[in-house]
Amino acid sequence: MPPTDRELRVARPVDLDRDVERWLADLGLDWIERTERDGVVSWDLVLDGIRRFDVRVTLILDPGLACVVWIHYAPPLTDSFRKSYRTLLRWNDEFPFAKFAVAEDERPVLTTEIPIDRLDRDELGLAVARLLAMCDRLLDESAKWIWLDRKVPSSNGRVSRQVGLFARYADRLAELAVE
Repeated sequence: MPPTDRELRVARPVDLDRDVERWLADLGLDWIERTERDGVVSWDLVLDGIRRFDVRVTLILDPGLACVVWIHYAPPLTDSFRKSYRTLLRWNDEFPFAKFAVAEDERPVLTTEIPIDRLDRDELGLAVARLLAMCDRLLDESAKWIWLDRKVPSSNGRVSRQVGLFARYADRLAELAVE
């Protein structure tokens, strides 16, 4: 039986970034930029949910620690949005596999962390799919403060570029299904 991705990684940990790139390709996820600094590699992607399109996603890989999937969830919040902060904190309790936070520029972000010992193609693919599905599921509830006109933008018949990713993990995304 051939070795698993995890077994191979233990044998050659220096190639973990190449493994992540291979997994992204296997999952049909293209990145627009790759950056490396001090042994930490990051990839910027623009992906689609089923209803929310062009979602900015950043993967940050520290080979000695974890892979963080980071979604730029919304524009910066102002002081008048204290209720929004409470909503984000409530969602942190409701979705144990992902966390909302507020970045230094006051922009809400949605993150999940995959420990290195669990990182493989399917853990990475499921993490990305879950965060995109959360963007879809929470779209209507958050529309009142994400978009100035308080309306969710129309998809104009556009179909998600990540439909295959959602199909691949559909059984594990049932709790996030958009009605």
